[in-house]
Amino acid sequence: MGQTPRTLQPAVSERHFFGAELRRLREQAQLSQARLGSMIRFSPDLIRRVETADRFPSRQFVEACDTALAAGGALLRLLPLLEAKRSVDREARALRPAAGYVGPVASPPATASGYVEHGHLVRRVPFQPGVLDRAALDWLNALHSPNNPTSGRPNSTSRVSEDEFAAAETALAVFRQLDHAQGAGRVHAQVQRYIEGELNRLLAHTSAADPIGRRLFTLAAGFFELCGYQAVDTGAHGLAQRRYLRALRLAQEADDHCYGGYLLAVNIGHLALHCNHPEASLRMAATALTGCEAQATPAIRAALHAVVARAHARLGHETDSVAHLGVAEKQLGRSRPEDEPEWIRYFTSAYLADELAHCFHDLGQPPQTQRHLGDALTSLSPSHVRRVAIDTALLASSLAAAGRIDEACATARQAVDHAAKTASHRCLQRIVDVQVDLDPYRGESEVRELSDYVRHRLPLAAV
Repeated sequence: MGQTPRTLQPAVSERHFFGAELRRLREQAQLSQARLGSMIRFSPDLIRRVETADRFPSRQFVEACDTALAAGGALLRLLPLLEAKRSVDREARALRPAAGYVGPVASPPATASGYVEHGHLVRRVPFQPGVLDRAALDWLNALHSPNNPTSGRPNSTSRVSEDEFAAAETALAVFRQLDHAQGAGRVHAQVQRYIEGELNRLLAHTSAADPIGRRLFTLAAGFFELCGYQAVDTGAHGLAQRRYLRALRLAQEADDHCYGGYLLAVNIGHLALHCNHPEASLRMAATALTGCEAQATPAIRAALHAVVARAHARLGHETDSVAHLGVAEKQLGRSRPEDEPEWIRYFTSAYLADELAHCFHDLGQPPQTQRHLGDALTSLSPSHVRRVAIDTALLASSLAAAGRIDEACATARQAVDHAAKTASHRCLQRIVDVQVDLDPYRGESEVRELSDYVRHRLPLAAV
């Protein structure tokens, strides 16, 4: 009797992602592991171990599988991610002390590439809202100026192939999946390593004026957008600001006005809100609307108006906030995913419900907050663990604001369980916020038990 195949979670790691893809392609070709093994001259046991994420595949193995399964390069494009992860694991093993060694324990252990130490350094760099207005004005002025690309190798034929571009696209998609599932603390170093190596190599061999160059520069902006988001997720707000501004400049060089407006409003505007600068957030989102609303697709317009609504809500402008939320809902209702750019297709009704909930929470309306959070949590993918944790914690805070303490504590426990699966500063902060919101009821047994549970399950968020 055959064994039941191990259930893989593609968002957990690069090996899981590759194993799931290999198994899918093999089963699609209606081949057993033994049959595929005989075709590629590798043992069925090795195929089994690769498919179950127990082994890193070699380059020769990947090339053979890609050819035998007629994958058209789909497996080969995952090689850079696998090799980068294997390198990280080797460095981590090299840094591991020998058995029996007892050394200093005062400093936090550094991950491969020194990410933890780097994180402590960049947290000292503050968010600087004063530089945003200049960046927004430069972006707005660039919309009316001819594009003169200066990056890469101008006046030369691009050396970047379609296969290399496709591999970079795959890398960004995988990194985003891993980030949603695990949080930036476990993924940021890998993204940074890829940017410093493969992405910089590609950018050095093309210009935004080349046919493939414009697409590559937009893709590079996506990498820096992800890096900025991950910096927010580790509490490094100054670094996030620099990463977002770098993404904005890359979008400008690619002459991608709509993506630039999105970065200005959604990424930089949200960062300003996160750092409690709602006025700056409103200016960024309003500038983006001025610059690109006319040419934006419905989903992009919905995302821009949602940020304007968030800023107005934080400022206590209920009428303006509700008006922009209405526009956002109407625009998203007109959106057809197939007509939208790839980078905005994530903005579904679940994400808009999240924005609505945050607005009504800031406006002090618990029933509305809870209704929209219910919609968001019902629609969100379970693989987006960080978002589920944050929204569940916000629901707990809203229940606390409504005086429903038992429900708030029970919901907060669920949020703690989700947050414990990630390495996310934002999740930790949201769990801290719930405890602060429940502090007026600290004499209640449920609240005391929740505090004990947080100390046990997620000690970094204990207050």
